[in-house]
Amino acid sequence: MWLKGTKQKKIRLALLAVVLLMFGIIIAVFVGYRKESGNDEPKPSITQEEASVAIGKVHQTATRDGKTEWRLYAGSVRFVEDQKKAFFKDISIVFFLETGEEIYLSANEGILKTDSNDIEVNGDVVIRNADYRLKTETIFYRHEERIITSKVPVEISGESFSLSADTMQIDLKKKSALLKGNIRGNIDESTRF
Repeated sequence: MWLKGTKQKKIRLALLAVVLLMFGIIIAVFVGYRKESGNDEPKPSITQEEASVAIGKVHQTATRDGKTEWRLYAGSVRFVEDQKKAFFKDISIVFFLETGEEIYLSANEGILKTDSNDIEVNGDVVIRNADYRLKTETIFYRHEERIITSKVPVEISGESFSLSADTMQIDLKKKSALLKGNIRGNIDESTRF
């Protein structure tokens, strides 16, 4: 009986040694392959702000009291933890109103303040819903108040009107807009706001 136990232990040790040896060979081949092919791979570029995390194709949802307030989609994001900011490229956001209406925003880039959910978007900014379309270069969204502002010129158009102004503010809670400075436009007399 003692001989059987010793033989089984020797067989187990021999199998374990073979498995460890094969594992070591696989790791050596993998590391050697990575060293050879690693020189040809492009190195990631260093940005001015050191990112804590950088990922591609992002989807984030903001909720309050169990209700979805907005959803964000982006081609890529860099999180800078010490600044509590996320920097997005190729961004689109859907805002959900209490009435069930949806407002869509798209832009080249955006910044989300992770502590407040406030958003700034820049570059070819377009905001649209079923009836209207707004174009500008920069938009700010204050999450707590649910207010969208632009401090640069905006163009707003619908099926039977077009307006432009130097600045704009949209209150998503009240469903109201305030335009200021050099307001110009064309409005069809049958237009209802």
